[in-house]
Amino acid sequence: MNIKIKNRCPWTAGNEFNIKYHDEEWGVPVHDDRKLFEFLVLDAFQAGLTWLTILKKRENFRKAFDNFDPVKVSKYDEGKKLALMKDEGIIRNRLKIEAAVINAAKFIEVQKEFGSFDKYIWSFTGGKTIVNKWKNQKDVPAFTPESDAMSKDLKKRGFKFVGTTICYAFMQAAGMVNDHVVDCFRYEEL
Repeated sequence: MNIKIKNRCPWTAGNEFNIKYHDEEWGVPVHDDRKLFEFLVLDAFQAGLTWLTILKKRENFRKAFDNFDPVKVSKYDEGKKLALMKDEGIIRNRLKIEAAVINAAKFIEVQKEFGSFDKYIWSFTGGKTIVNKWKNQKDVPAFTPESDAMSKDLKKRGFKFVGTTICYAFMQAAGMVNDHVVDCFRYEEL
């Protein structure tokens, strides 16, 4: 019996959460506004933590944040924010919870201005995926001129927790860049 082992990006490190996310989602172009809002929220919560920490709590975040409905999240009052601070299933960080609520309201403003958040956010890559050709994981940057521009514009619009590194992680998650290393099986698939 000949079993072929798939080459993956090294960051998956054999972890089942990382592998599933890597194989099914990471780098796949996302054009659904609710999914883009989900990544915006999750990437903000990931600041200072590992993505694995977020992946393990993702379903809890989904429940806690009304399935990432920006309209509902934008209306969270102090009582709801306090309840989130007590929710052991998520990252209980007051600034990040506040940011999610603020970002939901700003997200809706962008949707109104551009017709969709998708149309706005993808403008930073000219509407298409930037395909990189990294041979080693260590070559993948933490930020780029595109993530710098995205961060600057989001901040100008009042978004919180949108530094250039967070923006680049968002771009990777949403498939705005293909940062799979070239020998990863997903590189060619995407």
